[in-house]
Formats: sequence, C-alpha cells, structure tokens
Amino acid sequence: MKTTVLIPAHNEATYLPACLDALLASDPVADGAEVIVIANGCTDDTAAIAQGFASQAKAAGWGLTVLDLSDGGKLGAWNAGEAAAQGDVLIYLDADVIVSPQVVTQITAALDTPRPRYASGRPHVTVPGGDALTRHYTRFWLTTPFMVHGVPGFGVFAMNRAGRARWGDWPDIISDDTFARLQFTPAERLRVPAIYDWPMIEGFTRLVQVRRRQDAGVAEIARLYPALMDNDDPHDRTEPVWRRALRDPVAFAVFVTVRLAIKLPILRSSNRWVRGR
Repeated sequence: MKTTVLIPAHNEATYLPACLDALLASDPVADGAEVIVIANGCTDDTAAIAQGFASQAKAAGWGLTVLDLSDGGKLGAWNAGEAAAQGDVLIYLDADVIVSPQVVTQITAALDTPRPRYASGRPHVTVPGGDALTRHYTRFWLTTPFMVHGVPGFGVFAMNRAGRARWGDWPDIISDDTFARLQFTPAERLRVPAIYDWPMIEGFTRLVQVRRRQDAGVAEIARLYPALMDNDDPHDRTEPVWRRALRDPVAFAVFVTVRLAIKLPILRSSNRWVRGR
C-alpha cells in the first residue's frame, strides 16, 4: 500500500526541519511513500524550507509536494492535501512532532485492510523547556483515561481510504483529531507500538488557554455531531483518582489547579486557534 503523509504547516519554519528529517529517515514503505507539506497562510519561509528537502526526499525514495496556500486554516489544509494525495493510507502529522523510524511502516501495515480502520503510534510526551509546573501537570495527565486506554491520536493519526470515506470535506471545527478519532469505534482504532515525540504546551497561562480550547473542541463535536460521542473510549477502567492523587500529590494539585482555571473566566483568549507556542 502506498502511504501519504500530510503535514499542515502554518509558520512552522522553526519546527518543520526536524519533523521532515525524522520522517524521511523512516523505514522504507514497500509500495512507496510521499509527503505533502501544506504551508497554509504562512508569513515566514515554511514553504521554501519544505521545498529545500526535495533532494533528501528523493534520496530516501519519497515523493515530496509542497502546497503554498494563502488561507491559514488547518481544516482547509487537510482538504487541499487530501485532494493531492495518492496514498492508500493517509497519515496526518503535526509539524512539531518527531516520528521514530518505525511509525510510518507500522501504521501502513496496520491499515492494510479493506475494512475502515484508524491508527496511531504511542505518544512520548516531552517537556522541551523543562518547565516544572508543566512537568507536574503532564505526569498526572498521563494517568488519565484518555491517555491510559485507547488510541489518543494527537500529533499523529491515520486512516485507510475506507475509513476516510466516512465523511466528506473536513468541517470547520476546532478539534480535528477528536473528530477523526470518533469516526471509528474503539475496536476500529489501532495503536501500533512505534513511538513518536509530542511536545507538551509549557507554562500555566498557555496550558490553561490551550486545554480550554481542547475542551471547547470536544464540546463542539458533542453539540454538532452527538452520535460520534458513542465512539468515545470507556472511562471506568482507570485506577481511581484518589489512589493516583495519593501516589503523586504534587502532580495532582497542579493538574486540579489547571483544570479549575479552565472553568474560571480568567486567561481567556479571543483566538479560536490559540496555540501553545
């Protein structure tokens, strides 16, 4: 099966080189692979940087396409990238994610089926700046049902063409990864063992703002597409909160503080697409 990796890149000049270096060092895909970088609404040299990887991609046996769009919307980037994609498997990759060499081949193998399927790897959540508050928050967040069970899919998610046929164009919503994940039942979502590095948002203000946006994205899907919520993972199989809190009280206290701040009318941003960096 041929694989297409789609990377939306809005002003990602700082992060895209490491992302592409890792991707193009992936284990070979038997039927070939291509990467499509969608530079959407950039005011930096993201598109030029992506085009500069042409020789590296050719040496690795990858096709490389760079789309330079004037619109900065991520959902429009997905639609444009899919229109150009030739792969039987579609992998959606954020530009600040670093994949291990096995991610692409393992996902491609998992999705080599005529049945609709969704797949992702195992996220290794990093705190690049070493912020203490973020490290505490992350430690407890990693014990939540969302992280312990199922296939979270943030940063990297994929589906075969049969799975992608379940809806038309990407709708104008906040949480694209949640929307895609919930198109599939838990039994249809596959987690491969390969690891990818995903950077956590750092700093109290940014944690609150970005986590608030993510909550709003899930609430938006529940409001607009209520039937999809039936595909969410069960939340009753995780170790009780009190036991996790006793084991790591500092991390629990930080986590609760952030969650409370999300509910309060503080640190609000008017930007629907507020980012952590």
